[in-house]
Amino acid sequence: MAECRGMAEAIFLDRGRYRVRTGRTGRDLEAARELRTLAFALNEPDQDEFDDICAHVLVEDKRAGGRLVCCFRMLLLESGSEVGRSYSARCYDLSALRAFPGPMVEMGRFCTRPDCTDPDILRAAWGAMAAYVDRNDVEMLFGCSSFPGTEVGRYQDAFALLKQRHLAPQRWRPRVKAPEIFCFDGRLRQFPDEKRAMLQMPPLLKTYLLMGGWISDHAVVDREMNTLHVFTGLEVRAIPASRKRLLRAVAG
Repeated sequence: MAECRGMAEAIFLDRGRYRVRTGRTGRDLEAARELRTLAFALNEPDQDEFDDICAHVLVEDKRAGGRLVCCFRMLLLESGSEVGRSYSARCYDLSALRAFPGPMVEMGRFCTRPDCTDPDILRAAWGAMAAYVDRNDVEMLFGCSSFPGTEVGRYQDAFALLKQRHLAPQRWRPRVKAPEIFCFDGRLRQFPDEKRAMLQMPPLLKTYLLMGGWISDHAVVDREMNTLHVFTGLEVRAIPASRKRLLRAVAG
């Protein structure tokens, strides 16, 4: 495993119970793959060619002997001209984002151990990311946010709310590329139950939205991973000042 591949510099954050760091060894990558396989309930080990060009970020529980409780991988791009190198580009037509002028980071395979529900895990991960973004002048974060399963009917309220409030601006909006999708069209409920919708949202997607993130106008049906996912983008300059202060406080 190449050291800090895909990143300008390593991530390291040690706050309270959790330590966040960039993986440096083959064993670190193996541990991340094991957690991904468990979290996504896959029958085979979760690995692909993007593992070799990404940096792998690990969140460890110091009170449990350094047990891995969360992980994700990151790909640093100099600008939108490189967006075709990303995992997301396999599933979405990202030609509109080629015009994005600044540095970008794709966050992928974000997952937590199923028996770990402490919200501080997610806070620690995002705190470390905030420090990295500040140090490297990253201007956009993006990736795929996944809903478990492939039954669209389970998430009608969530998708309706996303359509109403969180669609990507036209200048950056991804177009359809995947063979099987669900378009956010008139079949969705006009007045979704907001409480039910938020309960249906994956935690990672909720975090993106709280910071001003936006999504594609369709979900991809990924039967290999047994998920429905939406392209998710976040322009760093759009993050509310209060949210930036909270993240920087976590990052120290």
